[in-house]
Amino acid sequence: MKHVLVVGDVVDDISVRLLGEVTAASDTNAEIRMRPGGSAANVAAWLGHLGVPTRFVGRVGADAVERHGRALAEHGVEPFLAGDQVLTTATIVLQLDDAGERTMFVDRGANRGLTTDDVPASAWDDVGWLHLTGYTFFDADTRPLALALVEHARSIGAGVSVDPSTVSFLREAGASTFLDWVSDVDLVVPNLEEARVLVDARGPQIDLEALAARFPHVVITLGAMGAAYVGAEVREQVTAPRVQVVDTTGAGDAFAAGFLSAWLVDRKPLPALEAGRAAAEQCVARLGARPHARA
Repeated sequence: MKHVLVVGDVVDDISVRLLGEVTAASDTNAEIRMRPGGSAANVAAWLGHLGVPTRFVGRVGADAVERHGRALAEHGVEPFLAGDQVLTTATIVLQLDDAGERTMFVDRGANRGLTTDDVPASAWDDVGWLHLTGYTFFDADTRPLALALVEHARSIGAGVSVDPSTVSFLREAGASTFLDWVSDVDLVVPNLEEARVLVDARGPQIDLEALAARFPHVVITLGAMGAAYVGAEVREQVTAPRVQVVDTTGAGDAFAAGFLSAWLVDRKPLPALEAGRAAAEQCVARLGARPHARA
């Protein structure tokens, strides 16, 4: 299998799980942990964990290059991390509720500084697939990089997948604008709410055929309804993972990586959906967005 190149955000995730009622203007007991995260970096970690030869390009604060490089390498990922001398590593504070759902407060930090200069030619060696997340497109500072990466991938015959990643930023940018940005990609992986925005769904029904008309391959994660694949002639669906949900952080990233790990072998949608579900199942059953480190 050729290498997968993942480019994009890498983050320090700070998860906050309340252990009691919030005491306004005073102390509230909570479980607080910091873990490596970032949607693109999470996908890379899961790909490496699943045995896919993977490289990751991102930007962190200068003091975090070794730490985040080591965290990726633990999953078999080859990291290419630029150290920013001014901006600190991106940080997300995730407030987890009892169902494992999270509300996120985002500081993009050094992710904003990522440019084509941070993507060395060697990162493209033997690359057959490029994966990007919506954050790199939505940020005006990094959008030129995202568009240039897609163009270069197409020029060398590599496939491209994009996960919109964030419904709030998607709404802000507008569906038609985002669809123009990603018009040349092979595979999009929205969740249910992102898909609704992309097809301008106003009622309970979603016109999946409209997405299938825009892209060769579409995979939609449907929450409790599982996930679905929509292609030119093929429709497939799998049920959701049936495990006790501890933390949904990174579940979509794990699914995308699981899907790609099988899809890149033989382009069969049903086994790829099942592989995505299996990875997501591992992810939601434990705290944090990344798999366990390799032994």
